[in-house]
Amino acid sequence: MALFLAQMTIPGITEMLAYAGVYTSGVTTPEPWRMITAAFLHSTGFLLHIGFNMYALWIIGQALEPLLGRSRFLALYLIAAFAGSVAVLLLSNPLQPVVGASGAVFGLFGAMLVVQRRRGGDVRQLVVLIAINTVLGFVVPGISWQAHLGGLLAGGAAAAIIAYTPRSRNRSLIQWSGLSVLTLVLVALTFVGAARVTQLF
Repeated sequence: MALFLAQMTIPGITEMLAYAGVYTSGVTTPEPWRMITAAFLHSTGFLLHIGFNMYALWIIGQALEPLLGRSRFLALYLIAAFAGSVAVLLLSNPLQPVVGASGAVFGLFGAMLVVQRRRGGDVRQLVVLIAINTVLGFVVPGISWQAHLGGLLAGGAAAAIIAYTPRSRNRSLIQWSGLSVLTLVLVALTFVGAARVTQLF
């Protein structure tokens, strides 16, 4: 929310922190931090954008954070945000900037789906919610379905690592190791995408 207010009042903040594939390629001076900072920005011309993301974060976060623990929840959120940018890098126009927490929010959707299935809960309403928002990403202009897809897959994968690790003395170590491996996979995909964008230019 603080960055959104800064976007509304300080010229150039959005352009400085938004993400496009070109910023992780050899075409310009690499600025890989944008892959995360873009997830804390929102469209200033579409207030429903930040409204939906904050509402979804509040609702899903309240349910998911107590189940995962604060540190694992934060790690999952950041991994999903990163994965959303990786998908943008691999699947989008490298010159088209994107902003928004939608990738991370979809990561929470994917995580909640996995955790609920693991606990034997009813996931039908969640599946409908994910399906509706996925379709909106394809039919409403200006929404990055690529970020949604990347966040959803990575959030589900991160939650599976956490939820399906067998209970043992080393459970925490195994979970964090798994999340680290997932992050390294995303880093490797970033290098692949960056090389592809460099070749385009």
